[in-house]
Amino acid sequence: MADEARDAGEGMAGAGQLELARGVADRREAGTREAGSREAARRELNWIFVDLNSYFASCEQDARPELRNRPVAVVPLQADTTSVIAASYEAKAFGVKTGTLVGEARRMCPGIELVEARHELYVEYHHRIVEAVEGCLPVTAVLSIDEMACRLMGRERELVEALRLGERVKRAIGGVAGGTLRCSVGLAPNRWLAKIASDMEKPDGLVALPPDLLRDALLGLELRDLPGIGARTEKRLRAQGIGSMAELMAQSREQMHGLWGSVWGERLWYWLRGEDFDLEDAGHAQSMGHQHVLGPELRTVDKAWAVALKLLHKAAMRMRREGLWAGRVSVSVGFVGKAPMRGSTPFGPARSETWHREAAIAECQDTTTLIEVLRRLWEMMPPEKTQPFFVSVTLGELVSEAEHRLTLFEDEDGSRQRRKLATAMDAVNGKYGLGTLAPATMMTALKAAPTRIAFRTIPEIF
Repeated sequence: MADEARDAGEGMAGAGQLELARGVADRREAGTREAGSREAARRELNWIFVDLNSYFASCEQDARPELRNRPVAVVPLQADTTSVIAASYEAKAFGVKTGTLVGEARRMCPGIELVEARHELYVEYHHRIVEAVEGCLPVTAVLSIDEMACRLMGRERELVEALRLGERVKRAIGGVAGGTLRCSVGLAPNRWLAKIASDMEKPDGLVALPPDLLRDALLGLELRDLPGIGARTEKRLRAQGIGSMAELMAQSREQMHGLWGSVWGERLWYWLRGEDFDLEDAGHAQSMGHQHVLGPELRTVDKAWAVALKLLHKAAMRMRREGLWAGRVSVSVGFVGKAPMRGSTPFGPARSETWHREAAIAECQDTTTLIEVLRRLWEMMPPEKTQPFFVSVTLGELVSEAEHRLTLFEDEDGSRQRRKLATAMDAVNGKYGLGTLAPATMMTALKAAPTRIAFRTIPEIF
């Protein structure tokens, strides 16, 4: 009995030790899984950003085989007084880039091929490329004619899988144009960082910024490498003692708000730390506008006015489509002049003078009212201004429908009826083409400025 009891006790003890050992092993395995999960979470990527390299020039090279492997510059007009809109990588090797004056581009690269921009061609390629990317994963946002972003889901967010997906997207885009079109792909925790990653290696790059490598990667950048920081913003930051990424990233959320003077600084603070929220959450556009380089046959004040009317018409249609209201109208006209050399300009001669006027208005959506405001501004132009080469019209201080302040006289002053008419006309123009219906004052203007390149939108309705 004693032996049996001892054996039973030992058996119970053995069973207890075995159970304890199993418990320790399970906890260790759970701990390992948890640590692995934490490590995986630290390396997860939420967005893939696709940036097509030298897009307009690449489209031309694909459509015209004789241009392949040659320096190509896409220009708004065949004139030395305009500037390069896009350059192939063969042209970039000579220093030619966007904004280089055409005359200067000829000097830098004597054999350069100048190609007048073909809007329809670039839109056609754009839709084929979007379709190719959709074959790999859904496109979440088309950001411009040469940029798009896709949200990653589930296992796609793991670093290795995300990189494989990036390679697949690059192959799909290459298949659209037989390798002539190349793209740079960025992977990151948020869309803003993914765009930065896509710019880090060009052309034909693939760069990932997982959370655990994010800070070190960002510290190696310049302030101007961040989307949204241009020359003026950089100058303002330096005036406030911020001259490097290390100094910018050392700022608190409240300090970032103060640097920008708005909530935009706070958003940057979160994005720099990998926080993910859609850029649409940052709010709607603050302004919408169009600009046009005048061909030689349009370089008179009267014909420039016709172009300005069409630009206003297009901007107003876009604004209504987004459900926005304008609180300001501005117009700028570039004139050939005797001013000092301005260096490389986006469009037009380096020796030029710009005339600008703007006016605050009661929040408005209808084109008829906006034309009246634009006409009053135009009439302020000095009579000695006679050689326009560039026109820009912008609708500013945009507010959403929810923010719109109703006036007391909407029924009496006819604005409500004009707005309904404008909306109905937009529907017809959207279906049958711009200019199907337009105010009588604009009918002679609609052919004045042919649609050219869609930089930030893909305006099918135009």
